[in-house]
Amino acid sequence: MLILSFRFSYPLTLQYQGTWYAVAKKDPVGLFLLDNIVSNFKVEEDGTMTATATGRVIILNNWEMCANMFGTFEDTEDPAKFKMKYWGAAAYLQTGYDDHWIIDTDYDNYAIHYSCRELDVDGTCLDGYSFIFSRYPDGLRPDDQRNVTEKKQDICFLGKYRRVAHTGFCDTA
Repeated sequence: MLILSFRFSYPLTLQYQGTWYAVAKKDPVGLFLLDNIVSNFKVEEDGTMTATATGRVIILNNWEMCANMFGTFEDTEDPAKFKMKYWGAAAYLQTGYDDHWIIDTDYDNYAIHYSCRELDVDGTCLDGYSFIFSRYPDGLRPDDQRNVTEKKQDICFLGKYRRVAHTGFCDTA
């Protein structure tokens, strides 16, 4: 189970909590969550935001399973940026201490997350990924599409995203 912990400026944390569905993503190099990706964020009493996330993966070339990953987010000087470290089995599947940014969000409908996993010597990103999250599993509202497309251009990922399906693979009874 993905346990995420990071801080936003209060009261924005309260606006961000709840369920977010990944509806599109730009993949990094290597193994990663494929689809059915759902994160649930919660603000703890101390102001730390935690989250759980699940998603479908294929390991060992043909073993399809629902991954329950966890990681820890640490604060940085920039309230929109945080560091993430994977723990448990997820530490073997992912590289670790990645930079993460919340590129844009309206808190009620969409959020764009970006991460750089590997920097080049000149400081540019060699391997990055991004999620487009929606409060709705069916995708973004038409009004949000314009904002999201503009931000995709800003981070040079326009045309690099793929749709994330929600088939119920990771749903629990």
